[in-house]
Amino acid sequence: RPQHLSGLEIVRDLCDGKLNGGEIGSTEITFTPGKIKGGTHVADTKTAGSVCLLMQVAMPCVLFAASPSELHLKGGTNAEMAPQIDYTVMVLKPIVEKFNFTFNCDIKKRGYYPQGGGEVVVRMSPVKELSPINLTERGTVTKIYGRAFVAGALPIKLAKDMSSAAVRCIRREIRDLYINIQAVREPDDQAVGTGSGIIIVAETSTGCLLAGSSLGKRGKNSDKVGIEAAEMLLKNLKHGGTVDDSLQDQLIIFMALAKGVSRVKSGPITLHTQTAIHFAEQLTKAKFTVTKSEEEDPNNDTYIIECQGMGMINPNL
Repeated sequence: RPQHLSGLEIVRDLCDGKLNGGEIGSTEITFTPGKIKGGTHVADTKTAGSVCLLMQVAMPCVLFAASPSELHLKGGTNAEMAPQIDYTVMVLKPIVEKFNFTFNCDIKKRGYYPQGGGEVVVRMSPVKELSPINLTERGTVTKIYGRAFVAGALPIKLAKDMSSAAVRCIRREIRDLYINIQAVREPDDQAVGTGSGIIIVAETSTGCLLAGSSLGKRGKNSDKVGIEAAEMLLKNLKHGGTVDDSLQDQLIIFMALAKGVSRVKSGPITLHTQTAIHFAEQLTKAKFTVTKSEEEDPNNDTYIIECQGMGMINPNL
């Protein structure tokens, strides 16, 4: 709840908008946008609410601002039920930049559940318009890499255990590929509280990035954390799509705003993606179609998400 409210507030601040009903427990809000101006803005969930979700809501807006933006986002960087900041930097960033924009993400401090306290600074310049993307060729997996981390009171051994367990799990399916999962202890001055987790990324010959990740918590065996992330990665590789389950819904808004036809090949469509498509179509003139991919391989459960984008033009540039 706090992160959803912070998300509404940062968008309000970005565009001098008006927000009524913006409080915890509210069942209805009225939002009236003004002109998106850019500049420096701070959003703080004051909890372990995810900074990545704040970034998700702000990014499409600042792309169409009048001037560059610097967003100081505070909360959880590696939180449950949301992408970890490492996922945002390692997977989302290189793929979403194919829409023809760039952004810089500086992790100042990491924050974990329950107290949060992390801070990320995102810098981004506006664009005239977004280009469509075509992500339909999966290619073959060429490398697998990642990071297993501990912070605060936890020993580095836990990160090494997570990493080893993940590598063993992947090895059962993929034998001939070098797997490099670094075990790291976050520096004390760059992390608030105690946390642990792992993210593993597979890169393909066509530049696709798919990932699996998991977070440690009290009473959860570190081997299990590593295996969970590895199994998630393998599941994402199995369906044959060019994006993983976490990226699928995050691309929808950019496809809707872009000029021209975007095509993405994905695994089974998640409820998040269905919801994103529903609202993108209601709010823009974008038109989406989702069709079962006609594959040579009958084992692959893949779909093509196609979007005729609305071709949003930045009126300020």
